[in-house]
Amino acid sequence: MNTTEFENTLREEGCTEIFARGLPAGHATTDHSHAFNVRALVTAGEITLTCGGEATVYRPGDVFVMPAGQTHFETVGADGVAYVVGKR
Repeated sequence: MNTTEFENTLREEGCTEIFARGLPAGHATTDHSHAFNVRALVTAGEITLTCGGEATVYRPGDVFVMPAGQTHFETVGADGVAYVVGKR
């Protein structure tokens, strides 16, 4: 899926904010959650999201979803990460 198709899908799903985001190599967060639903398409690099002790790695072309209120933490790979994200 390319970014234009992904953004169109986000709009159809009712996302009110759609934007590109990047994080530097080695970036890491502590446990946190968001007050909104997230759906994102990784476009470069990689990010690992850990929820409930289970870590999942996302690379270019992968889509990740994070429901509002889900506690998680993030770790970015050696090349950083870039993604297109929609919030709802």
